[in-house]
Amino acid sequence: MKALTYHGSKDVRVETVPDPRIVEPDDILLRVTATAICGSDLHIYRGKIPMMESGDILGHEFMGIVEETGPAVTRVRSGDRVVVPFTISCGQCFFCHRKLFAACETTNPDRGAIINKKSTRPGAALFGYSHLYGGIPGGQAEYVRVPKANVGPLVIPDSGLEDKQVLFLSDILPTGYMAAINAAIGKGSSVAIFGAGPVGLMAAASARLLGAERIFMVDHHPYRLEFARHAYGVEPLNFDEVDDAANEIIDRMDGRGVDASIDAVGFEAKGSAVETALTAVKLEGSSGASIRQAIAATRRGGAISAPGVYAGWIHGFLFGDVFEKGLSIKGGQTHAQNYMPQLLEHIAKGDLHPEAIISHTMPLEQAAQGYEIFEKKQQDCRKVVLTPTH
Repeated sequence: MKALTYHGSKDVRVETVPDPRIVEPDDILLRVTATAICGSDLHIYRGKIPMMESGDILGHEFMGIVEETGPAVTRVRSGDRVVVPFTISCGQCFFCHRKLFAACETTNPDRGAIINKKSTRPGAALFGYSHLYGGIPGGQAEYVRVPKANVGPLVIPDSGLEDKQVLFLSDILPTGYMAAINAAIGKGSSVAIFGAGPVGLMAAASARLLGAERIFMVDHHPYRLEFARHAYGVEPLNFDEVDDAANEIIDRMDGRGVDASIDAVGFEAKGSAVETALTAVKLEGSSGASIRQAIAATRRGGAISAPGVYAGWIHGFLFGDVFEKGLSIKGGQTHAQNYMPQLLEHIAKGDLHPEAIISHTMPLEQAAQGYEIFEKKQQDCRKVVLTPTH
């Protein structure tokens, strides 16, 4: 089969690789009909994620048709059209019983990414996301093996919904929605979203769904800010044009700040020269620029939600400000299985239109070009969907 494989920083290739096969009794084989390039994939593309090996198959946002099922699979059957969440969860462990599917402690045989790990077991394995997270082949391919198929895949009813309408149930839509939930957004809320990429846009859509009254969005790509203004009614702030975006938000909110901030940027935020230098020599794990702005822009007693990926340590975290302002902070990988069914209902009712952010649809064979366009923000790229030709 054809699949997109990793060979180093900014070197991804569509190659012929062995077909996947059933390994465990609760596996399924999926014929991929649509897959997407996620902002998290760009961290891999830029060489920022350790424990990647040459030939690894990328991709964790995908859906398709069930071709074959293992003997223990009861939840889906051959011919079903399903969306697969990016986390692989057993459904039986301590965390899965608490609906914390991304914390599943049985599916990842590798180390995980916690620095001060002690004897803690790693969280869930992820599709196509390094040998920190299981080394499981991803879905930017014609076919993919899906483990734990009684827990993850969501069957899409024959209701006329197109792949592009439901594909993002695999990751960015639940991620944006959980970010809004973690920010305690409700009717009349004010929120600042840092980052107008796919997750930031899904967070804005979710905030509107939950009743947010004012949404500020901070980015430095005018085309993304303009899309967010038109699609979700955000108040855009370009941090290349505003001296201090957080201070501007505070001024517009009567000197208090917003009820909540969502950091949809993460560790590759455009940081200070000092942070950049420290990161280069491995004395800094991440840029704290975005999370500092989120802390500053949020009112006392408010909430910070961090769906953006972080790794390692941040020296300029300003935890004293968190304490002084009485802020709550939630982050982490998304428990996608927990939100997929209700979000599918919202899509079916027309409450959510996640497909609106798609700017590029390309054949899988052009995946390397898609990565380059997305990484360089060419052609006003917001989101790339890849379609295998089989």
